[in-house]
Amino acid sequence: MTIDHTHDPALRSWVTSAEADGTDFPIQNLPFGAFRRRGSGEALRIGVAIGDQVLDLRLALERGDWSPQVRAQLAPLAVGDLNAFMALGAAARISVRVALSAALSEGSAQEGVLRGCLVPQADAEMALPCRVGDYTDFYAGIHHATAVGKLFRPDQPLLPNYKWVPIGYHGRASSLVVSGTDLRRPLGQLPPGPDGVPGYGPSRRLDYELEVGALVGPGNALGEPIPMDRAEDHLFGLVLLNDWSARDVQAWEYQPLGPFLSKSFGSTLSPWVVTLEALAPFRVPFARPDGDPPPLPYLDSPLNRAQGGIDIRLQVLLQTAAMRAQGLAPVALSRSNFRDAYWTPAQLLAHHASNGCNLRPGDLLGSGTQSGPEAGQGGSLLELSQGGQQPLALPNGETRTFLEDGDRVLLRARCELDGARPIGFGECVGTVLAAPNP
Repeated sequence: MTIDHTHDPALRSWVTSAEADGTDFPIQNLPFGAFRRRGSGEALRIGVAIGDQVLDLRLALERGDWSPQVRAQLAPLAVGDLNAFMALGAAARISVRVALSAALSEGSAQEGVLRGCLVPQADAEMALPCRVGDYTDFYAGIHHATAVGKLFRPDQPLLPNYKWVPIGYHGRASSLVVSGTDLRRPLGQLPPGPDGVPGYGPSRRLDYELEVGALVGPGNALGEPIPMDRAEDHLFGLVLLNDWSARDVQAWEYQPLGPFLSKSFGSTLSPWVVTLEALAPFRVPFARPDGDPPPLPYLDSPLNRAQGGIDIRLQVLLQTAAMRAQGLAPVALSRSNFRDAYWTPAQLLAHHASNGCNLRPGDLLGSGTQSGPEAGQGGSLLELSQGGQQPLALPNGETRTFLEDGDRVLLRARCELDGARPIGFGECVGTVLAAPNP
């Protein structure tokens, strides 16, 4: 990951809001998302977040002064096809990033024409950023895996394979929704009562899961593995992911084949894809704790050891229906960091393709719940409430063990490091609606 002039913390934009303290979207970020003007009925197009604005790349292509190479690279973005742009690989991403950075910088000759291509984010209707053909959810958060394992297997929290193989299961791509979409509490088959007969009805132990999602860029042919030293060539960028979970349904259904209906009712993605290039200043070494086995050779590389980790500060907030009625802001439930993941995005991708599985542009790899090592850093209510045994006290007097109807969950993420301009991911938000009638 090369750091160049587009990462310079002194670089400033003529978009005033991009210079505001605390913005997620300074000129050093430039994430991609799919949008249309709210209520316009327009076809979706790809935009770039800059401050509190979106640069409409359809208009920018029409009106801006770009080189022939950049015009060709912008063409799929202008028609709303992020997948086609993802397939072009890192060279195209870097080329477009450099061109957009120059065009949005203070003193740019393009300011006059591009000002008319800005849309306030408040006026933008966001969609999923790309077509997600397949979704695989991994279990790369070792602190979550350990905490949950202790609840059910106190003597062996981690199963013997955990530190050797990235554990994953195939999720349901059709029920991925963009941030801001409400989700119904799912119905499901529930564990048996004293009579030994399972029930059926609304999940009573609905939970969130704080995850980071990696989106695939160029794919691979069926039967051709992706080696670790090329794995990052096949990654495009990262998003936030709330992989909602019906814990009671899951407890009954997951043996022997893993989660099914307890997960497939909905997962929420943040709308802005932060590219690997934007994350370059926040890369950190990847190393296993002393005494843990090193990754097998097919999951190891000098690049991954040197900078496979990414320092992303994660946060979960909750706002209940009563809090909204009282005008109370969301309350923070936990904080953690993606650098604590046990497997890196490159390792997840290389393992996924190691059997010859063909990945495609836009495929989503979920990290699994990202919890921290300390008490109170759990990335789910299952951990924070100790399996429902210790209710969380909220500032307005309410308590929670699991989610109730009307609860709104907000995921946030920021990258902050000395010598770099902080960047963020925006929000990943979803509100729980009542279940349909059984």
